Amino acid sequence: MRRKPLGDCKIEEIVSQSRKPQVVLVGRPNVGKSTLFNRLSGARHSIVTAIAGTTRDVITHPVAWGRSHFDLTDTGGLFGHSEDPLHELVVARGHRALKQADLIVFVVDGREGLIPGDQDIAEAVRSAGVPAILAINKTDDRRARAGALELYRMGFDPVFEISAEHGQNVGELLDAIVEKIAGSPGSSEPEPGETDESEEPVDPGAKEVAIAIVGRPNAGKSSLVNRLLREERMIVSEVPGTTRDSVDSILTWHRRQFRIVDTAGIRRPGRVSKSGQVESVSVLLAKRAIERADVVVLVIDATVGPTDQDGAIAGAAQEAGRGIIIAANKWDLMKEQGQDAAKKFDENLRYQLKFLDFAPILHISAVTGERTPKLLEMVDKVSAAARSRVGTGELNRFIEKITTSAPPVTAGHRNVRVMYASQTSVAPPTFVLFTNTVAKLHFSYERFLQNRLREAYGFFGNPIRIQMRGRTDERGERRKTASERAPDRQAPVKKGPGSPPTRRAREKAAYKAARKAGLKPPARSWDKPGATRGGKPRETGGDKPRETGGDKPRETGGDKPLGLSRTTPPKKARKVEKRRPKRAGRR
Repeated sequence: MRRKPLGDCKIEEIVSQSRKPQVVLVGRPNVGKSTLFNRLSGARHSIVTAIAGTTRDVITHPVAWGRSHFDLTDTGGLFGHSEDPLHELVVARGHRALKQADLIVFVVDGREGLIPGDQDIAEAVRSAGVPAILAINKTDDRRARAGALELYRMGFDPVFEISAEHGQNVGELLDAIVEKIAGSPGSSEPEPGETDESEEPVDPGAKEVAIAIVGRPNAGKSSLVNRLLREERMIVSEVPGTTRDSVDSILTWHRRQFRIVDTAGIRRPGRVSKSGQVESVSVLLAKRAIERADVVVLVIDATVGPTDQDGAIAGAAQEAGRGIIIAANKWDLMKEQGQDAAKKFDENLRYQLKFLDFAPILHISAVTGERTPKLLEMVDKVSAAARSRVGTGELNRFIEKITTSAPPVTAGHRNVRVMYASQTSVAPPTFVLFTNTVAKLHFSYERFLQNRLREAYGFFGNPIRIQMRGRTDERGERRKTASERAPDRQAPVKKGPGSPPTRRAREKAAYKAARKAGLKPPARSWDKPGATRGGKPRETGGDKPRETGGDKPRETGGDKPLGLSRTTPPKKARKVEKRRPKRAGRR
């Protein structure tokens, strides 16, 4: 399709074609909007509980039904009773979503019937001036049959009696949505080869980068997302734990597309379990966002400094193998501490989070926007480094050079040689070392290899994984160790205080005791024919007779039996002279 010149296009046409049709779900708190949102989007993106006012932020997710595409938006409860202290902010976000809607799906509870809160929302829907569909939810309950008749009096057409939890009549509702937005621009699937000149061009070779903004509560994560998106998308307040859902937002920056995920603050497991179901599900969604992300931005409150919980969150990101960037937020409040504040803060951070020595540190301020553009540059750099590869030949020459100068150190094996090395995967970069035996590298040597690889090939901001594989024999079995090949060989006994005597020591002691008592000594094991000592046969001189000193008979010491030596006479006791005691006064 030939592109039209930009001068021939109207600005209104460009703005209208730059997005898909917006379908907004509105209703009172706890009528089933989040359940219907999860049913239509095909995934559990929104938290569903029996507590009124669970949803706070506006959550948007693309939906495809047939050849039609639209963006489905879930909002918080309007004009109803809610125990949420931020209900006024939620209502303001809901009214803003109504103004941007192309179609409104008004969700009501069939079991409760028509109540004043529904009538107030109906007036707001009519004043929006867009098509609307009435969806009576929870009609699978018998109690909803009588209440559903009252809801028809509000005058909306069409009306669908559905059950979001069980999926009843949800397909008919989707058909009605597609029919209503059929004439809207961007609703149909584009033809092959057709391009939209209104959208910002995106590099076709670049992959979408998922960014997870994580951290402790009230660290400034939602403010940072709003600053990056340049709009008040997320609800921001001083109350810790404002964000509950993991909200995705698309951002195009320098022909690269980023999916920014704002997550709930993660507290210690003990406090989360005591707070209730809502926070438990919020933390679970935040951990899932870490696993799905390509780069994790750990937001730390600069006024508080790094804590143990920050280390736990960073450890989860490292175990998941994600690239990590540390963003010290609220840096505008740290300027009063002097010029050396950044240096002292970084030294303390490196000391507290020693395992994140590869992660870059940025000092930003989400309120003033200080250094926030550099965050996207850093994310792009970390994402590119995670997908870099090292050639097999170059890697083997590098490993050979390193292991020659510093041989591998293992826990219980000696002479471990690296025979071959290869990079098996990226994101995170994973290397496999094939060795001559099954062994595990010492953690210090593994860290040494990681530092050398990072110095030589970069891998900026990404953890490096090193795996070991021992050599196997032709039969595919593990190579046996020396003790397994010779199980009969006696291991050397270490002598020390309190250790039991060896067999040779016991025989020597018995032999000496017999000689001292004048008895026949027992036969020793090394005196027997064919006995070995130290693994070698005892030398006897072959067939040569034992030298006895010629024809001279061997001295036997008189009538003493052969084999006993002549005893030596006892030494005479020395006479001890008794000194005379000195008399008093005698010199």
